Amino acid sequence: MKILIAGGSGLIGTALIGLLRDEGHSVVRLVRTRPQTEDEFVWDIERAEIDAAALEGVDAVIHLGGDNIAAGRWTAARKEVLWKSRIDSTALLVNALQRCAAPPKIFVCASAIGIYGNRGDEVLSEESELGHGFLADLGRAWESAAAAAPMQVVHARFGVVLSRAGGALAKMHLPFKLGLGGRLGSGQQFMSWISLEDAVAAIYWMVSARALSGPVNVVAPAPVRNGEFTRALGRALGRPTLFPAPVFALRMALGEMADEALLSSQRVEPAKLLAADFTFSLPDVDSALSAELG
Repeated sequence: MKILIAGGSGLIGTALIGLLRDEGHSVVRLVRTRPQTEDEFVWDIERAEIDAAALEGVDAVIHLGGDNIAAGRWTAARKEVLWKSRIDSTALLVNALQRCAAPPKIFVCASAIGIYGNRGDEVLSEESELGHGFLADLGRAWESAAAAAPMQVVHARFGVVLSRAGGALAKMHLPFKLGLGGRLGSGQQFMSWISLEDAVAAIYWMVSARALSGPVNVVAPAPVRNGEFTRALGRALGRPTLFPAPVFALRMALGEMADEALLSSQRVEPAKLLAADFTFSLPDVDSALSAELG
């Protein structure tokens, strides 16, 4: 296949491009700077411009773009950046797809399980109602923009992707390695996670099998409470986990982001992936952390 990837420089995109090329597929990328190779094409989200040549002969499009949710406090200006980096970029890409004489067969667009909001112990599948809050509103708008694409559309709702190379685990690694880690708040909130290996394999499977459409939860089949995850990370690193982060301290440091990104509970199951017989290589948190941290 020939596959176009937007947002290919991030954690998931970098790993996915490596897998696709290893499997013999041709990969072209949308980039925001001057192209360095013949497989790179420019798009400018601010100016709503995209090089139409990027879509020529493409079989599938994968959009993984979006500014880092956890890069700073959610001020009004920061929220606007998060919104535009997802919704405006997706709308631009969909508009280009709508103008294609021979559009690709499938469009996989990133989303996130934050779309479910804070749900306590409720088990959540792709059929569950959506939640409330900034992340839920962002997810709704993101998926709505992607749904306008004139082909099979998959909304890949990612949980916490575990990789030492980036994301949440990379930020936790040093304090936990120093023995300074601990649960967040009460530790009772559910974390729905997935290893980077399985996240990338799931996207590749969606594109190659083309058996799924609509929302797909990209999470491992065994979500854990934050306290359980904390102990598992301590075991993987051989360190104690005696320093919890109090709720008031998290809210003081991070504001609204603390409640929605760290303290909210989402017990999400990958119902569609399991029903379609997708195989997880690292289905439990201990094996995933051990594999990633050695």
